[in-house]
Amino acid sequence: MSERFLTYFAADVAALMALGARLCPLLKTGDVLTLTGELGAGKTTLARGLIQSALGTAQDVPSPTYTLVQSYELSHYELWHCDLYRLAAPDDVLELGLIDMEADIVSLIEWPDKMGGHLNPQALNCHITFKDGGREVVLSGPAHWRSRLEGLGI
Repeated sequence: MSERFLTYFAADVAALMALGARLCPLLKTGDVLTLTGELGAGKTTLARGLIQSALGTAQDVPSPTYTLVQSYELSHYELWHCDLYRLAAPDDVLELGLIDMEADIVSLIEWPDKMGGHLNPQALNCHITFKDGGREVVLSGPAHWRSRLEGLGI
């Protein structure tokens, strides 16, 4: 059962990246964070903020639109940034190895609906929509995320 925990307004790209940076320290091995919203809503931007925070540097973080998966070896865990927009069928995700690796990594998944029944029901979802010249981000998921999200300081 998915529960709505937090609504955050991001006035610009910097605010979306800052939200990603705030989410970063809350994640641990086995976590799945899904990013949903229209094309151009800011899914990759939020992921960049999180990944740059995890890396400790503002290095370039490419979108995995064509590679489907971009992985990062971090000090505490391995992070996979996935963009599943181009998947033709839900079972295609099995070829990526994402399901097999999920317990051993942190997964950031754009276009998680493409996974169909393979999506982890314990995922935290960040749904991004256009609103008032900026973006509204709604965080929702299973109840166990509630206490972890209290650390966001928003």
